[in-house]
Amino acid sequence: MDNNLNQSFEFAFTRVFDAPRELVFKAWTEHGHFAKWWGPKGITLEVVKMDARSGGEFLGFQTSPDGKQVMWGKFAYQEVVEPEKVAYIRSFSDEQGNTVRAPFSASWPLEIMNIITLEDVEGKTVLKLKGGPVNASAEEKETYNSMAPMLQKDLEGTFDKLADYLVSLN
Repeated sequence: MDNNLNQSFEFAFTRVFDAPRELVFKAWTEHGHFAKWWGPKGITLEVVKMDARSGGEFLGFQTSPDGKQVMWGKFAYQEVVEPEKVAYIRSFSDEQGNTVRAPFSASWPLEIMNIITLEDVEGKTVLKLKGGPVNASAEEKETYNSMAPMLQKDLEGTFDKLADYLVSLN
């Protein structure tokens, strides 16, 4: 992983899933699984490209429940270690995968580093996510921190969808 990212983690989240670590890892790294649960509740995801390996990329778009809002996003995978770690830089993008500003804020950071670790604890999986802006201005960091409650709510909804999806596989 590139240590020149000037990274300070500003967000941390932990969730326990009643599923084996290998399955949770696959849910994060395999196209057929990821598309079925990623994103806040009510949002659907269309995966255009997914190469979940160190140096790989993800490109896709989320659609609002009414179909009127479409947001493109990409991941630049920094480090993927099966079945224990997925680290990626997340950005909003256009359809070609070029980084763009978030549609909801001109001061939202262009890049957010997310590091997900998966730990096996008695057959369950403890997922820990750390995240924060990369190479961000003071204003961008302030915007990120001010939106932390919304981010927390969106993550809870997303991880609820993941938990439901994992149960559906049993």
